[in-house]
Amino acid sequence: MRWVALMTSSRTENSLKAFFRLRGKAFRYAFAGWAYVMRTQRNAWIHALMSVAVIAVSLWLKISLTDWAIIILTIAMVWIAEFFNTALEAVADLASNQEQHELARVGKDVSAAAVLIAALASVVVGLLVLGPPLWTKIQAWISR
Repeated sequence: MRWVALMTSSRTENSLKAFFRLRGKAFRYAFAGWAYVMRTQRNAWIHALMSVAVIAVSLWLKISLTDWAIIILTIAMVWIAEFFNTALEAVADLASNQEQHELARVGKDVSAAAVLIAALASVVVGLLVLGPPLWTKIQAWISR
């Protein structure tokens, strides 16, 4: 009976180690994808700068937790759209063997449009969430 318990414990340990090893690999692949986007996509740097700027302004304005949730989800929406756009472009290039194919172009254009929609929506969200408290701070600063 003791041997069965040891074997089960050992098996559980091994499966737990395997689980964490596989999760570690998954994270490494995800960060490699993120690095690829940052290395190859010029717009990703614009997203990064705007994300940092919005987070800095949000900290300065001391926005509510609800507003933080909205800002974070909006930033994530733009990044997710950019990542999917990059992935779709890579797959379209692979499928079309780097040749100009009409359907590859359509896929890339539609994917780019999704990023544009996300970016434009983020500007609107930013104005709605950050605009009023920012305007109040600016007015207070001017009236000094």
